[in-house]
Amino acid sequence: MVDTLAARRTPPQRAGGKMTVPAAPGAADYDERATMEAWERLLAGEPHCARGVSVRTLIGESWSRCASCGIDAQQGEAPLNREIEALIERNRDLMRAARRSFGTIGRLLEGTGAMLVLADRDGVLLDAMGDRRTLHDGMDINLAIGGTWTEDVVGTNGIGTALWAGVPVFVHAAEHFCAGIKSWTCAGAPIRDPFDSSIIGVVDLSGHPDIFRPHNIGLVVAAAQEIEKALAEQRNEERARLLEAFISSATDYRRSDGLLIVDHRGRPVYCHNVAESTLHAFRADTTDETAERRLERFLAGRAGGDELPAALRRCHVSSLKAENGICGAALVFPERVPRPATPAGGIPAGVEGSAPQIIGESPALHHAVEIARRVAATPGVTSVLIEGETGVGKELFARLIHEGSQRTPGSPFITLNCGGITRELFGSELFGHMPGAFTGASREGKPGVFELAHGGTLCLDEIGEMPMEIQPFLLRVLEERVVRRLGDSRTRPVEVRLIASTNRDLRREVEAGRFRRDLFYRISTVTIEVPPLRARGDDALLLVAHFNNRIAARLRAAPLVFDAQALEALRAHPWPGNVRQLRNLMEKLHILRHDGRVRHADLPAEFHDAPPRERMPEAMAAAPSIEEAERLAICNMLRAEGGNLSRAAQRLGISRPTLYRKLDQFGIRRGFV
Repeated sequence: MVDTLAARRTPPQRAGGKMTVPAAPGAADYDERATMEAWERLLAGEPHCARGVSVRTLIGESWSRCASCGIDAQQGEAPLNREIEALIERNRDLMRAARRSFGTIGRLLEGTGAMLVLADRDGVLLDAMGDRRTLHDGMDINLAIGGTWTEDVVGTNGIGTALWAGVPVFVHAAEHFCAGIKSWTCAGAPIRDPFDSSIIGVVDLSGHPDIFRPHNIGLVVAAAQEIEKALAEQRNEERARLLEAFISSATDYRRSDGLLIVDHRGRPVYCHNVAESTLHAFRADTTDETAERRLERFLAGRAGGDELPAALRRCHVSSLKAENGICGAALVFPERVPRPATPAGGIPAGVEGSAPQIIGESPALHHAVEIARRVAATPGVTSVLIEGETGVGKELFARLIHEGSQRTPGSPFITLNCGGITRELFGSELFGHMPGAFTGASREGKPGVFELAHGGTLCLDEIGEMPMEIQPFLLRVLEERVVRRLGDSRTRPVEVRLIASTNRDLRREVEAGRFRRDLFYRISTVTIEVPPLRARGDDALLLVAHFNNRIAARLRAAPLVFDAQALEALRAHPWPGNVRQLRNLMEKLHILRHDGRVRHADLPAEFHDAPPRERMPEAMAAAPSIEEAERLAICNMLRAEGGNLSRAAQRLGISRPTLYRKLDQFGIRRGFV
């Protein structure tokens, strides 16, 4: 009998996550006298008579289970569970999800002779509403709050059989196993948890036999699906609120750390950079009530680290409390071997480690580095503007300022390339959005880069590409230190140091009406001008040696050997793409290496045609304006790449849409080569 009960309490899973609706019997398919005769013969020890044309297969199999378990076929009511208050609290999510559909359907059932009930995964009724007379009659058989309606205690019925079968079930009159319930008809549909598709309850329509309609089963299936949809919405809201709570409270979290956020039942709702084995260890038994209590004790500090699986004991656990009473926990798994932060340029950064890595000995470069150090050490400077041509290494200076600041170690460093965002998504990327705020918005909502950078640094690259209509909102955030997501009415405080970088002359952009004057003055509290490589003397040769050794080490090969003529050509080159262009050239030379030597003839064509720096025109020798240099760099790169826009954009380090805009801005014909 124990084995039979264990099998019964493990319902089959629906295939593909979809609820299959079996055909309900029509009036012509149901013969009450034949059904009663089959039931009587089953009780007389003739189980074969319970099958065949007399009863449906689902009913016959349920009767056989009930008979083998020794259920009293003359039973007239279901037992009552006296701990209903605790069960209601335990199933508060389910009841909240059912409130809307039950409220709507319940009002419509008045006078119909039908009642709608909600049961938990153990078959205990949590709620009931509908026709008042039917509700009163249901109390006679404990078809009311607290009644337990599983198959193993009250035989075949819409609630218990649906729980066992895992599919919608219709049980009509004499098809019930217990004699005292044969004056009822019911249709039940299981409710599944969107977290793991396990059955967490049943919605059931019951009444006296005259309410029997084949389409009743469709009504309960629709109600169950509505409840499942509401549960999914609750889960998404809970996930978003817990993420918000973590973002607002996390100060020591780094993006390289592992992060697992769990809800009040210890179920993972968000994970990042967490091994599957670790995630599996936490998922184990989280559907059990004891797992919830274990997590609560751990968070309350009343239990040691052994309360969690071994895979989780090295993590840092903190409780999360969001709005609307939503609770959970954040588990942060520190990176085992700290790695230096690596910006987009690929050079390790840090106030002590960055300056040597910003390779160069020219006075112009040292002056820029010194300003960056002073800004980093001054907490009162909350906005910095870094100007320089494409490829000079503005991102390294931004990282230098961030790493050298006096903020909390490990504070976030968030970058956003304004040139790679469509005009329509700018607001969402900067400020975030609520679920459904616009067409295509994330269903869970999304924090913007200001929220992600809270407590750290936000780097807005190519800020000159920001649309004019967005600039007033950015200015307001910088002034008020609060951000409001798209579609949200409330504000969120943000504490961020803004580093803006641009390869445009923003003063000219202001005069031309393409950039707001008030925003320019706000972001340029301190301005750092990163010199182009052609104005840095022999720094090019230092960079050649640096990238040569670093790439060789990565490839586990010997460094390239340059002859004197090749080195002179590299030193004299104007480098329109600056440090990025030089780094890309070194990568190319290592890939195409033959005997490990680089001669002048091995350099690309532009190194053969370029005049020595001493004989360059005076207008070229004197550093041109940023705009003129940018135009020249684009023209030279397009010529070097034979007019291929994709390769030119890649070598310039900009997106293809940005290159298109710059071609239009400078009046460069795309087929000029």
